[in-house]
Amino acid sequence: MKKETKNPVSAVSVMMIITLGGKVLGLLRDRLLTINYGTGMEANAFLTASRIPRVFFDTVFASAISASLIPVFSELLRKKGRREAESFAGNFITVMGALCALLTVLGMIFAEPLSHFFADGYDAETAALCANLTRIMMPTVLFTGVAFCFVGILQSLDEFNVPAAISLVSNAAVIIYYFTLNDRFGVYGLAVTFLIAWALQAIVQVPSLIKKGFHYRPSLSLRNEGMDKVWSLMLPVMVSTWVLPINQTVNSRFASHLFEGSGVSAVENAYNLFSVITGVFVLSVTNYIFPRLSRESADGDESVLRKTLSGTLHTTLFVVFPMTAGLFIMAEPIVSFIYGGGKFDAFSIEITSRALMFMALGMPGFAAQAVLMRAFFARQEGRVPLIAGAISIAANIALCVALTELLDVAGIAIASAISFTLNALALYIPLKRLGLDFADGKFLADMGKILLATLIMALAALGVRALGIGGKLIGLILPVGAGVVVYAVAVVLMRLPEAKMAVDLVKKILRRGGNNA
Repeated sequence: MKKETKNPVSAVSVMMIITLGGKVLGLLRDRLLTINYGTGMEANAFLTASRIPRVFFDTVFASAISASLIPVFSELLRKKGRREAESFAGNFITVMGALCALLTVLGMIFAEPLSHFFADGYDAETAALCANLTRIMMPTVLFTGVAFCFVGILQSLDEFNVPAAISLVSNAAVIIYYFTLNDRFGVYGLAVTFLIAWALQAIVQVPSLIKKGFHYRPSLSLRNEGMDKVWSLMLPVMVSTWVLPINQTVNSRFASHLFEGSGVSAVENAYNLFSVITGVFVLSVTNYIFPRLSRESADGDESVLRKTLSGTLHTTLFVVFPMTAGLFIMAEPIVSFIYGGGKFDAFSIEITSRALMFMALGMPGFAAQAVLMRAFFARQEGRVPLIAGAISIAANIALCVALTELLDVAGIAIASAISFTLNALALYIPLKRLGLDFADGKFLADMGKILLATLIMALAALGVRALGIGGKLIGLILPVGAGVVVYAVAVVLMRLPEAKMAVDLVKKILRRGGNNA
């Protein structure tokens, strides 16, 4: 097996920093939307219209690109060489680009019924605006498809930083619009800017592809060795990756009936914050680990694959459990600080923070399913994720029906949290049959320690928050800071592996600093 040349901790850390930069800009982008449009008609129409092409792309092509391109490209690269892998990639890009273009045209033609399907609670004026904005933004399907293809190729060639940085460029473009042209062109100009921003995600990766020596050789063959594997993977993988976009669509439909349509903005904004806070770490880890899992699976080394999976999930939950508690406790001050102001009034803050608080409970499940799903994709196994996805979608629909009228946006958020958790459990159970069961006694004992440390951290953060010191910023920083310090001390005393790694790294840095002095 090829030796890993990069330090995983260093590589993931750099990706996290880049991803964090993109997420921070994303938060600023979302804040500018809330300040300028609040939770009113234009905001609701825009959020739904921007969701439609993303759902189209996620449900049809994201599976083939994210779950099929990387393992098949990696396998061809290792077994048949660079030229065969590039030939497959060129054909893959051409086929997916053509299919994305077809879907774009269909989406533009059927914009009105699509808008009604995604948000059937809108009044006539909001629905008409949503349809018009959908027509403008539908080509993001094509641009996203090409960008994702480029991401998959670069990650397979061990380039992670540029793919991680594409959101920096797209978010920056939207932010510039708010400060320069929003007053003149309004929400229609914003839709055009989103379209340009998504095109930039593909364009900025081209120099890195050239630097890596990748040669695009267009061809439109639907049947060859590489594409045959893609098609065999695509259907089961496609259904398994429908979980998030379908659940978001279901949530949006139910939310459109709440608070005269403002439930859509509340749930969308809450999910955006949820995904930002979770995604900085989880996406960095999963994007880095997936090509590695694919290579290990291609080598047929199950023990190495199991060890990689166990270590990845251990570290992921080490970070995600305290994040969950922190987000649950601090939902209201976080929403108020990030979104509050302008047209985003006290009522908007209240319903959004309520949705975020209960959505946070699904963070461990969201993180675990993201890692476990990639283990199955790396093995080119789509049946288990398909079943897990179906369970998650069914649970989300049933819970939305049962809880929305009773708990409004909180009911929708609870449905999402439970569906994430069920998805993770349905992925974990079959791992034992595949010889990849990582949850041995030590792993479970460590999870118990992490949960205990999280509880101690939560009590500390609650205690500091109850003091009510400072305004928005200080009132947010003090409880979060106290929680971080208490959690760090607790995990060091409990001698968890990640804490020991952090302490050793600090000692190394201090020794290096002393030697330099």
